[in-house]
Amino acid sequence: MISELKRPLVLASSSPSRAAILKAAGLAFTAIPARIDETALIESLQAEGARPRDIADALAEAKTLKVAASVPAPGLVIGADQLLVCEGRVFEKPCHRAEAVAHLSFLQGKTHELIGGICGATGGAIVWRHVSVARLTLRAMDAGAIEDYLTAAGPEVLGSVGCYHLEGLGVHLMSRIDGDYTSILGLPILPVLDFLRAQGALRP
Repeated sequence: MISELKRPLVLASSSPSRAAILKAAGLAFTAIPARIDETALIESLQAEGARPRDIADALAEAKTLKVAASVPAPGLVIGADQLLVCEGRVFEKPCHRAEAVAHLSFLQGKTHELIGGICGATGGAIVWRHVSVARLTLRAMDAGAIEDYLTAAGPEVLGSVGCYHLEGLGVHLMSRIDGDYTSILGLPILPVLDFLRAQGALRP
């Protein structure tokens, strides 16, 4: 089988989207959620003047190392995170529906960047990192359309930094998408496969 792994693989995430991407690629893996204080890390890095792409990378690194500490070599761990930036403002996942309404009200009619950081580790150390950038434009919507969307999409969208699941009803929010689809969903599969091949986990 072309996707049979020669080394154990761990996904440092509880994200259904990321897990689905790995499963679709035929990869066997174990998912272990990485519990970190994302807000504290973001605020600390922003106070230091870090660029959004560096913050995304740092979040991915923190998640990866958190899980990699308990995964012995030759096991491989991959961890990822995303940062949404619009007009210089960094968005985090909404805590409740009212915050989701506020986010979508701000983003509607505008183009934002979805910056994805991903890291790979083995033996408790980072050995690979990648940053992707996608640009998405939301169509102009009034308050009623936003409320209708959130009702139809359900509370699951609160787990998305942009309040949208592009693989589902979130596609109706978009007027333009520039970027790799799997990166937008949370896990850029082509760079991941290259990483696994470089580590000897997949056949060249």
